[in-house]
Amino acid sequence: MNHLRITTRAEKRLKSGHLWIYSNEFDTQFKSLKDIKNGEQVAVENEKGKIVAYAFINPQALICGRIVSRKRPFDRNILKKALRDALALREETYDKPFYRLFYAEGDYLPGLIIDRYGDCCVVQINNLGLEAFRDDIAELLISITDGTSVLVRNDGGKREQNGLTETENVEYGDVPEYVTIEENGCSFDVPIKDGQKTGWFYDHRDNREKIAQLSKNKTVLDVFSYIGGWGIQCLNAGATKLTAVDASEFALEQLHKNATLINREDDVETLMGNAFDALQALLEEKEKFDIVIVDPPAFIKKKKDFNRGAQAYKKINELALRLVCHNGLFVSASCSMHMADSDLQEIVQKAARHVDRNLSLIHRGGHAIDHPIHPAIKESEYLKAQIYKLRG
Repeated sequence: MNHLRITTRAEKRLKSGHLWIYSNEFDTQFKSLKDIKNGEQVAVENEKGKIVAYAFINPQALICGRIVSRKRPFDRNILKKALRDALALREETYDKPFYRLFYAEGDYLPGLIIDRYGDCCVVQINNLGLEAFRDDIAELLISITDGTSVLVRNDGGKREQNGLTETENVEYGDVPEYVTIEENGCSFDVPIKDGQKTGWFYDHRDNREKIAQLSKNKTVLDVFSYIGGWGIQCLNAGATKLTAVDASEFALEQLHKNATLINREDDVETLMGNAFDALQALLEEKEKFDIVIVDPPAFIKKKKDFNRGAQAYKKINELALRLVCHNGLFVSASCSMHMADSDLQEIVQKAARHVDRNLSLIHRGGHAIDHPIHPAIKESEYLKAQIYKLRG
């Protein structure tokens, strides 16, 4: 096994619990990163030559090293313990097997995402070093969950960023096209093979529950609706009508199917297309809604794109706020890790004043428990959801 040596600054951060080593924190005089293959496991030494961790290396990436073990080289046994520990947290929290089972740095194994859908788990691997353990991950998941199948999704955008090629998905066992899950007492059919990411977004579970509790006898506009995670739960809680906006015809068809699961298909209207254009069209038709929910994809994917992305957030929030009824409710969400909760709050306030609306922040939400935040890695806390009451 190759050894790499890190600076005192990097060692201090690793001692604090951090799991990343940046490319400029390696002593290239000791050993050149050019001699290390992407995905290779190395022993990480401090300046005195003492091994302080083991990491998978990507020599071309800014985050060059990702710590996967502290005491001995990463192997199947360490992987098994990490999966068991992660499962224990979820089983302590949820009474049904529908959750994010493993959340990368939050569960101390960077580059591994696992969502559980009952007897089937869907895996995303964004760390080339872990790719060599793909079969082990699948076998261990089936064993510790008493499941029947595992789907490894190889089509995520982060794979290419980390030197992994996009390939055909890999199946272990008989993987279904759809799985039925339950979230906050509401059932959904989830397309795990063809849906976004792993098919579902568990992260907003608690935030969806909060707005659903406030939606009885109200009309709802769900923007960037995907297959109905927000809007269908509002209907299930007593909302009178749902209007859903998404750019994907496939997603909206699935949303309609999910409405049938709660016998509310007649109370759903869908608009397919660009969200900005759809909201403008609704404004021109003088539509108003008691609740408007805006949960866009990440408009800020890189730190350098903050200003441009912030403008997109401001624009979509302005359009949406103009569609909220007097004394209505407005949900603004963001999954951009480079945007702080305070940034989103400032954007919403500026958007409100620009369209001459007054509002009060009544709820601030984040990750559900199945997305544990690593205390030393602020990037692991990416999710924001703010609920506002419109004041005139």
